[in-house]
Amino acid sequence: MQTNLLASLLATREGREADEILRKCVHCGFCTATCPTYQVTGDELDGPRGRIYLIKQVLEGKMPTEATQTHLDRCLTCRNCESTCPSGVHYSRLLDIGRHIVEQRVGRSPAQQLLRKTLQTGLTRQWLFRPAYRTGMLLRPLLPAGLRNKLRPAATQTTGSAQAARTHQRSMLLLDGCVQPVMSPEINAAAVRLLDKLGVQLVTAPKAGCCGAIHHHLNATEAALQDMRNNIDAWWPLIEAGAEAIVMTASGCGVTVRDYGYMLQDDPAYAAKARQVSALCKDISEVLEGFADDLIKLAPAAADQEKILFHPPCTLQHGQKIRGKVERLLAQHGIQVSLCADSHLCCGSAGTYSILQSSLAQTLRDRKLSALQATTPDRIVSANIGCIAHLQSGTETPVEHWIVLLERRLSAATSAG
Repeated sequence: MQTNLLASLLATREGREADEILRKCVHCGFCTATCPTYQVTGDELDGPRGRIYLIKQVLEGKMPTEATQTHLDRCLTCRNCESTCPSGVHYSRLLDIGRHIVEQRVGRSPAQQLLRKTLQTGLTRQWLFRPAYRTGMLLRPLLPAGLRNKLRPAATQTTGSAQAARTHQRSMLLLDGCVQPVMSPEINAAAVRLLDKLGVQLVTAPKAGCCGAIHHHLNATEAALQDMRNNIDAWWPLIEAGAEAIVMTASGCGVTVRDYGYMLQDDPAYAAKARQVSALCKDISEVLEGFADDLIKLAPAAADQEKILFHPPCTLQHGQKIRGKVERLLAQHGIQVSLCADSHLCCGSAGTYSILQSSLAQTLRDRKLSALQATTPDRIVSANIGCIAHLQSGTETPVEHWIVLLERRLSAATSAG
């Protein structure tokens, strides 16, 4: 693609990066064929190719409008287009640059500013989110659809501790995060118990918090960078003490932490540390893959008759490029899982998207559930709290994290043995 970006932008690193990304695009349209929002609206400007043109025009000097902002806002940042693109266009990074510039030039209405600020503040602080979530559960039937979709029915809640029962010589860090410990404390608790059986202590740094994804995707760039610096500071003493990895049980957090090195590359105080943190970041499926033989020793595989479907989050399959590991780990223990039709498509959760774009999010959720439930599964598993809560809001079929399922089955087999 030929470009003619403003000289003032080409003088910046972001401008030069955007120019390089734009020049890789060959207008082929493969991305449009796999874009969830384009499939819903049928509007070229709601697909990656159309959004690329919009961003290009802005970077070349055209004044953006509220319509421009709306088309960019409708993007889920699922990165399916990046998996599809034969030219290696880093669309998500171009979108970040474009959204930030459009936000500066178009602005937001006071109501939108308030909503976004509330999400940034309320979701990233456990001490605020926990009481708000409990209150929301009580008022759930009265809330707008977008908020209801973020609240899991109380019947699916269980309790658990994310603290290791024993001390081991081997240790790894576990990101507690902000939303997941409130909505689904059983996820990290299951990870802790399972790694404990494998001789690894999962340690939670008390001062670590939100990974930065919420601020980042709401264009609060400096706040996102500060979240990242805060986590690095919290983790660093434990990294220096020998922590082998930083384990992610939420794929949405994992894709963000893997980007710390990139996001903080211009910060001389944090650039080197951020690169090391990104290198240490591992999804829980990657960690357990290294313990395949030990897991079999814990409990030999036993045939299981439950019909289970796996919804691979976009942040796992497109963002982190991790595919097949969860299915193999579960199959190794007799838990046969299947993928639904169009398993590459987003479920519509996408962090705060299901609140800010509730209509599109609900349409995508219903389409995903229709595909998932076509074979009448007994259970649906996923790898990200946002997807789990979003899908559960539209079905009576149990939806849970796959690590909870695996740990429960292994514990039951061990007890029976």
